[in-house]
Amino acid sequence: MEILKYLLLPPVINALLVLAGLLLGTRRILGGLLVALGLISLLALATPWASHALRQGLEPEPLPGPGSLGRAQAIVILGGGRDYRAPEFGWGDAPANATWRRLAYGAHLHRESGLPILVSGGRVHDEHSAEASLMAAALREVFGVPVRWLEGESRNTAENARLSAAMLAHDDIERIALVSQAWHLPRASAEFEDTGLTVIPAPTEFASAPPPGLHGWLPRAYHLHQSTRALHEWLGRATRSLGSRLADLTR
Repeated sequence: MEILKYLLLPPVINALLVLAGLLLGTRRILGGLLVALGLISLLALATPWASHALRQGLEPEPLPGPGSLGRAQAIVILGGGRDYRAPEFGWGDAPANATWRRLAYGAHLHRESGLPILVSGGRVHDEHSAEASLMAAALREVFGVPVRWLEGESRNTAENARLSAAMLAHDDIERIALVSQAWHLPRASAEFEDTGLTVIPAPTEFASAPPPGLHGWLPRAYHLHQSTRALHEWLGRATRSLGSRLADLTR
């Protein structure tokens, strides 16, 4: 399933389309169309306008302010990846940029609300340290913020939710503020709500508007990366929706 996911996402799917077209022969209409589709879709997805449109369609509304956390009892910050053997902090691995953004916003909400923090993230590829331990170190040493709970066994969003909920249940925590990127948070919130928790979405890193004029249409690797992440999330939503419908049919 994991391999299939990557086969369906850029740039692999684009390369497969081009390869299929070349194998069919560009002189044939179908072969030429596949090559053109692979190349044009790759360039289109790399434009600021495409990446912005794909991400913006995923995003919830931002929190009006820390006071809107309402009756939340804890802040849960989800891991967003790691950088391997990062030399800056002397920790070995370090949180990736996406994780740093979540940590910064979670620390901000903690200072404004005083709510305790849970960090969630495990060892996706059997790394030496759980991602949650790197997140806790960053919050403690860089932001000066304590972490009460550390969930270090999860490998995906569904496991983030299930294992975090079990940990919070020991302290009778039922209402949380959930921190992640805006494009990721709706699906993550749904996973946490499935465990019985009440979730207040606390999104960060919203899609920036494309630059005006021609610059908004110039392909760049950065925007291809953003488009790929958005398509990954759309795929995750579709898979979740399909799973729910199949479950309803079998009841």
